[in-house]
Amino acid sequence: METRSTTSIKRMKFGKLKVVRRRLLQQYEQQPFVSCLAGFYSCRWKRYQRERIEPGKCCCSLRECMFFPLLIAAFCFSLVFLYTWGEGKNDYNSFDWYNYGNMGYWFLWSLVILIVAAILFAYVSLLLVLAMCLLAEGQRLYLHWSHKIGTFLVLGFSIACLFALSILWRDHRKTVRLSFQVTAPYLHIGAIAIMVLLAWPVSFHAIRADKKVTQMIIVGPYLAILLFLFLIPLGMYSPCIREMGTLGPKPALIGHRGAPMLAPENTEMSFLKTIEHGGDGLETDVAISYDGVPFLMHDDTLKRTTNVAEVYPNDTGKAASFFSWDALQKLNAGMWFLKNKPFVGMGSLSKADQKQAKNQSIYTLSSFLRLADSHNKLVIFDLYRPPEKHPYRNLWLRKVLDVILKEAKIKRHLVLWLHNSVRSFVQSVAPGFQHTMGRKAPIEDLLKHNIVKLNLVYTDMSTEDIRKYAAANITTNFYVVNEPWLYSLAWCSGAHSVTTNAVHLLKDLSQPLFLMTPQQYSIMWILTDTISAFLITLIFFLQWWRGKNFSCCPAEDSNSMIENGGSYNKFKTELSNMPPVLA
Repeated sequence: METRSTTSIKRMKFGKLKVVRRRLLQQYEQQPFVSCLAGFYSCRWKRYQRERIEPGKCCCSLRECMFFPLLIAAFCFSLVFLYTWGEGKNDYNSFDWYNYGNMGYWFLWSLVILIVAAILFAYVSLLLVLAMCLLAEGQRLYLHWSHKIGTFLVLGFSIACLFALSILWRDHRKTVRLSFQVTAPYLHIGAIAIMVLLAWPVSFHAIRADKKVTQMIIVGPYLAILLFLFLIPLGMYSPCIREMGTLGPKPALIGHRGAPMLAPENTEMSFLKTIEHGGDGLETDVAISYDGVPFLMHDDTLKRTTNVAEVYPNDTGKAASFFSWDALQKLNAGMWFLKNKPFVGMGSLSKADQKQAKNQSIYTLSSFLRLADSHNKLVIFDLYRPPEKHPYRNLWLRKVLDVILKEAKIKRHLVLWLHNSVRSFVQSVAPGFQHTMGRKAPIEDLLKHNIVKLNLVYTDMSTEDIRKYAAANITTNFYVVNEPWLYSLAWCSGAHSVTTNAVHLLKDLSQPLFLMTPQQYSIMWILTDTISAFLITLIFFLQWWRGKNFSCCPAEDSNSMIENGGSYNKFKTELSNMPPVLA
């Protein structure tokens, strides 16, 4: 009888040891993963350098607790800047042109900033993911000093760039606000997905907290943010969420200085490329030469778009209007395009296009109008008054009208007359022009001056205004719209036409991006909230069950010790004190 009891006790202890051994092996199997996390986050690759969180204790030291919010701030600011700058891709060329005017040489600064912002965001995101994984594994946080310096750099760079944008490029904020009208539903899904992932470390530490106050501090902000995200779609608005069959016609495409992503701007090749890709109109800029010939040029000088530095090295800073037409004809207006590649992602040209681009010259207004008339294309142009001491400073408008009415003889309904001065005179000598205003104005004033079209910067886009003007038979054109998301927004908002650098890209859109019905959006919203609420509830329940299971098994104190933060050395000490028969 005594032998049986001894055998039963031995079997029970041996069974207990097997359970403990299995738990220990499970814990050991997790070590390579935890080692990698701790190694990358805190450069603590050895096991004895790490420390598990005791139940009810804080996840990190006071110093780490003070720094962790800075890591979160660096992530948030870098995300905001990356999104802000990424959505500003439509204006990268304008940004690079602005820098060219200040620095005197051409460089794709916009692309460099985008790459740097993406790298810094990826870096700080990786640190935050490592921190969350370590917290989910019950490890204390010790961020290495080098990563702390990196975090400060990311935070400083992001804040400085956002501040610079708010000061130097205030209209960019309007671009970001417009982007929310098409991206908000998908940003909502992304934010909910992040909250689901955060549920594991949040529930882990909330369940293990020994005080109700601590639990509320952990869970309270999480639930408040979650509730806000669940309800935020109630305040969302997008013109691309609309009933089936209510979408208007696709906006017409007007080539901005032709097709400047495919050919040198304001050249014959550029306008032919626009026509080739089905553009509905052509936009350009008109200056007057010293001997009275209207020609196409956007910049004040010839430095950026010609080889004036080679042909006339002493006149590189000279105003373009002070050159005679004979002098302008000697300049090449295409080589710069092949050398500088002025647009991000413009791709490579075929050998035939490269050869054609090399031979482009400055284009005259009369040739431009004849080309548009022969292909029945609308034309719109900015007119630049010659500088002081120019012989045609007071006769420039008459010279332009003479070219339109007498030399080119373009069909008058194809001309969108934009210049606002002496408009009544132009209407009297050239009836038939489509008079266009470059700013918003009361409908009464527009009708009084026979305005039939508005030419507005895209940041002034408003569905309500477009409808209001359309009701008075005044159409709306927006410039410069290059990105598909912005063109989609203009389409959904009811715009009649856009001026673009990317006719070849936008012409292929068969419908707006992000287009959906209110019913489809409601289903997407409800499903997202429902599934995420279920998953978060399940995660919290699993963590509660896991914590209760470990705390309610006194027969497995060793297991609880290992799972809840006991060290391997303590367990080994207990194991050495067991009877020899179990060894």
